[in-house]
Formats: sequence, structure tokens, C-alpha cells
Amino acid sequence: MVHRSRTTRLIRFALLVAIAVLSALIALLAFSSAHAQTSPARGAITAEGDMPMADFLALLQQIAPAAAEGAKVYLGAYRLQCGRTLSTAELRHALAREGGDPVLMGLIRATQQQDLAARTQLVRQIRCPAGGVR
Repeated sequence: MVHRSRTTRLIRFALLVAIAVLSALIALLAFSSAHAQTSPARGAITAEGDMPMADFLALLQQIAPAAAEGAKVYLGAYRLQCGRTLSTAELRHALAREGGDPVLMGLIRATQQQDLAARTQLVRQIRCPAGGVR
């Protein structure tokens, strides 16, 4: 019993650290994309300051692999249920607002714990904005 509670506390601590790092990354990306930028390889960043989703997910993968995997599950489920793809800005908002979208945070946790039942249940909880498929 002691081993399980220690493991649970360690997992919770690791998730809190990952969320803190993720929040710092989001703040950094929001600050850096607020200025007009260009890239010799890709040209100007879009008018709304959005970076390509693949780049955002690659950065997230380097910092918090479970968060990147959970975000990929969230993006795929959102696309299937709502009939459209989230932008990078929308994903960043879902990660950052008020401690993160509960479904997205749950998917990150379920992905990290490899809990397929929780993932399936959380995917069903994704809500589409007005005009979405659901």
C-alpha cells in the first residue's frame, strides 16, 4: 500500500511538472509569436502569429512527450467529431486556459498512464463549438 501511494504521488508530481513546463512553453510561444517574424526556411509566420501544428507538436514532444501524445489524440478525436481541425492557437488555448481544457488534460494523463478505457471515455466528452458535427 505504501508503494502504491508513493507511486501515485510520483505520477502526480511528474504530471504537475509537465503541466508547469507546458505552461511555460505556451507563454514563451505566445510571447515570441506576438512579434512579426520571418524564417528563411518557411517565410513569414501567419498573420495571427500561429506556428505550424507540426512544429508545435515537435516542440511539445521534446519537452513533455505524454502531453504531445495526448494532444495528438485530442486533435484526431476533435477532427473526427467536429469535422474540422484545430489550429495551433486553439490547441495552445486549450492547454493554457484555466489550468487546461479538462478533456485535454485528462487525455494527457490517460495517455501517460496508457489507460485506454479513460482515453475512450474522455474522447466522448469532446464538445464541438456551435456548427460542429456533434
